[in-house]
Amino acid sequence: MEVIKYPSKADWPSLVKRPALDVTTLFDTVRTVLNEVRSEGDAAVKRYEEKFDKVTLSGLQVSEEEIKEARELVSEDLKQAIRIAKANIEKFHASQRFIGQKVETTSGVTCWQKAVAIEKVGLYIPGGTAPLFSTVLMLAVPAHIAGCKEIVLCTPPNREGKVHPAILFAAETAGVSKIFKAGGIQAIAAMAYGTESVPKVYKIFGPGNQYVTAAKQLVSLKDVAIDMPAGPSEVEVIADGTTNPDFIAADFLSQAEHGADSQAMLVTSAESIVSPVVDAIQQQLSELSRKDITAKALEHSRIIVLKDEPEVIAFTNMYAPEHLIIQTENYAHIAEQIENAGSVFMGPYTPESAGDYASGTNHTLPTNGYAKAYSGVNLDSFIKKITFQEITAEGIKNLGGTIQTMAGNEQLDAHRNAVTIRLKTI
Repeated sequence: MEVIKYPSKADWPSLVKRPALDVTTLFDTVRTVLNEVRSEGDAAVKRYEEKFDKVTLSGLQVSEEEIKEARELVSEDLKQAIRIAKANIEKFHASQRFIGQKVETTSGVTCWQKAVAIEKVGLYIPGGTAPLFSTVLMLAVPAHIAGCKEIVLCTPPNREGKVHPAILFAAETAGVSKIFKAGGIQAIAAMAYGTESVPKVYKIFGPGNQYVTAAKQLVSLKDVAIDMPAGPSEVEVIADGTTNPDFIAADFLSQAEHGADSQAMLVTSAESIVSPVVDAIQQQLSELSRKDITAKALEHSRIIVLKDEPEVIAFTNMYAPEHLIIQTENYAHIAEQIENAGSVFMGPYTPESAGDYASGTNHTLPTNGYAKAYSGVNLDSFIKKITFQEITAEGIKNLGGTIQTMAGNEQLDAHRNAVTIRLKTI
């Protein structure tokens, strides 16, 4: 883990770089799988499940019997935790419902917007080293609130052809319509193009490895919408001399354990906390079950000491972190000046893991600096807005001349005539 003290502003662009792979190098491999699934459907998905996930599947859809079995396998403690998290996520996202207002822009001219759910959405839930049942809630709950008619979920099975019971229980609890055993590129292809079993969807959500990211980028060019560009997970902690070093270390490591390509950053103007934080990280790291993965993430993680608070804020807005934790005495004051971040965690008792699981905010967030232009997943992610307008005879009289003048100056006579022909009847 690098410790960098008082870098010049000329060095900042290199310091905000992530350890992200250029997924365009994977496009040729990904295209092959996409094309085969598009032309061969279920057969290609099963073939690639055998190749990549080492499992032979007779069918792709999870059965009612498997969902019932999952209910019995999930502990009551975990069921209750999932229900509480679901209720908080539901409460927060329900508050985001759009209420359109009719606006009379000119006398007799009324305009308004209507929010309409995306009819069919696909959710991708990675397999890998941990069952991300929390991501099921983060995606399926707002999709259900939005009113999406079909919520399709794909996730890779284990080598016995089973999906983790907690993923199935969370999916059932959150209102998923259909669940399929498919991972990686082949899952993205199945949802983008449709197969005999997997319905075609209109928008795909969810995280994944670099192959999933590349597949989402390619299918989004013309076949389906996606939630956002994605990369490895990341966190930045802003701290001062009042911060508890153990809290910083815990937040640092909770993000680093996501994967070997994750990144954690501590940005501070209090040089005195560096050594205590490094010591706390080493002590806590030794006690983690995923310490090998976490240690690899720390190799490209950094502690950066800057000269003052304005520099800390400027650097943070340049970095545009996926998760930003502010553990300073004046955390509210700093938070007001943050312009680029996916989700902000304020104060000493607000760990990033609260947002990952159960506080109510969404944990599907822009990474790799995309927080400069993208929001995290929210209710609007599952909605499209349609504009409406109604013009009365009075309205076309009042606005008609403006339309005629503009259309005439653009030399679009038919546009002008669409107004003129109506004015003649009034």
